[in-house]
Amino acid sequence: MLRTPSRTPTRSAAALLAACLLAGAGACGSGDDDAAAPDPGAGAAEPGENAFPVEIEHRYGSTTIESAPDQVVTVGLTDQDAVLALGVAPVGVTDWFESEPYAVMPWAVDELGDATPAIVGTAAEINFEAVAGLQPDVILALYAGLTADDYALLSAIAPTVAQPAAYADYGIPWDEQTRTIGRVLGRGAEADALVADVGRRFADARAAHPGFAGATGVVASPQVDAVSVYAPEDSRGRFLETLGFVLPGEVADLAGDNFSADISLEQVELLEVDAVVWILGDVATDLPRLHDVPLYGRLAVVAEGREVPVANLSELGSATSFQTVLSLPILLDGLVPMLAAAVDGDPATPVPPDPGTG
Repeated sequence: MLRTPSRTPTRSAAALLAACLLAGAGACGSGDDDAAAPDPGAGAAEPGENAFPVEIEHRYGSTTIESAPDQVVTVGLTDQDAVLALGVAPVGVTDWFESEPYAVMPWAVDELGDATPAIVGTAAEINFEAVAGLQPDVILALYAGLTADDYALLSAIAPTVAQPAAYADYGIPWDEQTRTIGRVLGRGAEADALVADVGRRFADARAAHPGFAGATGVVASPQVDAVSVYAPEDSRGRFLETLGFVLPGEVADLAGDNFSADISLEQVELLEVDAVVWILGDVATDLPRLHDVPLYGRLAVVAEGREVPVANLSELGSATSFQTVLSLPILLDGLVPMLAAAVDGDPATPVPPDPGTG
């Protein structure tokens, strides 16, 4: 399952914060005692860029970015994609999937180029010492679930932009993530252009598939004795909603303000929808196991071929979970035809397989 665990600072991380505070903020930043006085023109916005300073509000208050950052560290699990899309190579990244070099997925390899960012954490924990060692100018934690202690530790190292207060943890929409990072980097116009391009792709998909409008759909992931269903507060649920699908009311009620709802195997009739996207470890083995669950296997969504299975670590499956400005084109190209086959009303139409499972 892809649920991201909460993070708590380690004893060594707490010691790092104490050292930073005792020595002064510059001790854990990128300052240079011998540096020349700043150029009055430094940091001025280039044409198409936003001016500095920039103030970003978030769950723990607000953070001011005084000038365009050079050394960028991403603690948010997917934040590196927007940074790369805007032409900046982060010096440190968080490795969510732990499956690709430098925590950069296939769709972002070209943007990465020859850069070799350091790994500063995983979904389970942040390596605060590694973050500090990179002497970042800014730390991005937008697609994240920072605790107040995490934020205190990171902001003692460098200006830190935490997840927005308006959404659940790990719930920032891809377009807001991109635009916020664009503001931080001084590349707001470029961010707007990227968002507009992906927005057009969504509009084209809706226009090409009017049957999506009002159809019920869920993105789900099996657990040992339950199924996690992702709500519209989560990027996976939001993807279906943007295409026109609606989450069944009972599932939405179970999720509330959370990014997912766990339903027991006795409640799997809630998955009787027009299309269910399954994120599976291994499609060939996990989907038959689901069909062996009596209450699920007898549902019409199974009998009528309305399941859309993707493998967690395939490019399409990874894009389903990442949901960034760089991964969404992959997702729209790959998942939309599968969804269209699922909801066309003809059980004889096979759902195309996830290309990564063959």
